[in-house]
Amino acid sequence: MRIALAGAGAFGEKHLDGLKNIDGVKVTSLVGRRLEPTQAIAAKYGIGHACTDLADSLSRDDVDAVILCTPTQMHAAQTLQCMDAGKHVQVEIPLADSLADAESVLAKQRETGLVCMVGHTRRFNPSHQYLHRKFASGEASVQQMDVQTYFFRRKNMNAKGEARSWTDHLLWHHAAHTVDLFAYQAGPIVAANAVQGPLHPDLGIAMDMSIQLKAESGAICTLSLSFNNDGPLGTFFRYICDNGTWIARYDDLVTGKEEPVDLTGVAVSSNGIELQDREFIAAIREGREPNSSVAQVLPCYRVLDQLERQLSA
Repeated sequence: MRIALAGAGAFGEKHLDGLKNIDGVKVTSLVGRRLEPTQAIAAKYGIGHACTDLADSLSRDDVDAVILCTPTQMHAAQTLQCMDAGKHVQVEIPLADSLADAESVLAKQRETGLVCMVGHTRRFNPSHQYLHRKFASGEASVQQMDVQTYFFRRKNMNAKGEARSWTDHLLWHHAAHTVDLFAYQAGPIVAANAVQGPLHPDLGIAMDMSIQLKAESGAICTLSLSFNNDGPLGTFFRYICDNGTWIARYDDLVTGKEEPVDLTGVAVSSNGIELQDREFIAAIREGREPNSSVAQVLPCYRVLDQLERQLSA
């Protein structure tokens, strides 16, 4: 399986680290915004081709599939570009920053029959997988999820502390993780509400947001998001269930009393990004729909669209 990866930034390197652990996979092309740093990362990972134009990678005969780790605003158009070139594609979250663009990607996937997967990593973290199996078996059910997504980003910087060429978004990017995960764990969402704080004078985005969700099952979710938080960073999920309470911190899980949960054997890796990439590769090889396919995650983007319209009103 020969992969092109577009977006040689902080998250792109996480995928490169995961892909090197998967048998029979070779990254053959790397696409970045600036050629010199892209060539440096290509050399670091032993990638033979580096360029600054996705079309250059798509035209190569040693590329079977593409992983997109590019800016949010490019995701939908580039995903369509990959499928038009006959390539399977995994696009990092979010699929798009509008419902219309997300729906256009689904239409193209159905037209081409190619594997098109979205990087909703929470479906793959061992912590959330462990709980998903409990819920699927009936051993426990979610009553409430309390989620905090906190960063300190008052300037346009990436996870490496480097200047970004694009602007991140609490709703279409960071809330997408929780909206999709809540539906995955508790069932279809039937009600959603949101409020946001003041817009940043330079970035033009809300720096604080609060979202409430309700599932068809009756379960509720409260999500707090901030780019103003000067403290522990990341996303923390508290699952309050009818039979136990757990707190998930990315790939790690503890009980409500902070007792570590042994996740040995939940998956072949303890790295959610690697597991996500393994699913993408396996779906292509087996000719099947992947977990987190564009069709499966589209309901999330319908909820985000509803919330955006609420906030705009």
